[in-house]
Amino acid sequence: MAATKIGRVAAACVPLLAASCSAGAPSALSPGGPGAARVADLWWLLFGIAVVVCVVVTVLVLWAVVRRRDASARTATGRRFVVVWGLAVPAVILTFTYLTGLDGMRAFEDPRDPKALTVEVTGHQWWWEVRYPASHFTTANEIHVPVGRTVHVRLRTADVNHSFWVPQLTVKTDLVAGRVNDMWFTANRPGLFRGQCAEYCGTQHGRMALHIVAEPDAAFNAWLARQARPATAAGEGRQAFEAASCASCHTVAGTSAAGKQGPDLTHVGGRRFLGAGTLHNTPANLAAWIANAQAYKPGNRMPPQPLAPEQLRAVTAYLDSLE
Repeated sequence: MAATKIGRVAAACVPLLAASCSAGAPSALSPGGPGAARVADLWWLLFGIAVVVCVVVTVLVLWAVVRRRDASARTATGRRFVVVWGLAVPAVILTFTYLTGLDGMRAFEDPRDPKALTVEVTGHQWWWEVRYPASHFTTANEIHVPVGRTVHVRLRTADVNHSFWVPQLTVKTDLVAGRVNDMWFTANRPGLFRGQCAEYCGTQHGRMALHIVAEPDAAFNAWLARQARPATAAGEGRQAFEAASCASCHTVAGTSAAGKQGPDLTHVGGRRFLGAGTLHNTPANLAAWIANAQAYKPGNRMPPQPLAPEQLRAVTAYLDSLE
């Protein structure tokens, strides 16, 4: 009976393990920057030490079971064993691990880089506001950075505590109410790196993702130039958007929409995801999100939009064009 239960538990764990190793899942063991590489090196070091300790303990237990000695000999040997293997060896291992960890933390200190790109990130329930102060624009849930350049992230929260974590690039840094926390990272290869809020912040904490897009300088500069421009699309869709309640909660630069409750939508059509990673940004998903975001992310602050079918199509086409 016990063996059957253990087998069932093991079988149930297999899909979870497979999901955690699936393609595209963010892994600290697949670093995309020097800071994350130090974390991965420390993980492998700790894993190696754990394996050696496990093997040594197993061998010693088997040796103790097989080898029989008289009580007096066991007492003398036992004292020496406790002193050497129970005190001295663990003290050396723990001290070495501690000092190695301290050295690894230096990878996340302020590099004093005058060419660092500053990005201001504010956590909301349950999305990320991203501002580029030097370029004077705001976006959401997606951070573009140039490969090989230091990125300085200034972290704030607009409500409860959150935590900014991109496993392949950097360690977790908390967003604490009433203060600003600073962190630095560098992406050393192009790619799309998924991040996540790592501090429980309410009902949709699990759907508070963000993505960092690391790209070559030319592509990054072109993206900066596009983002700094106001929206230029006009027509029926823009009129429907401005007339609906959308404009009271969202901003679209270059229009009368100047709401601050939800993400800036000036270039929403160029983003990869909707709802902080909840849905891929396709016209069909965009229309579904506008009509009833609660069906996909219950509890978020965007209510269902009572738009007529033709209005919904017009607003969707308009927002999809804002790249």
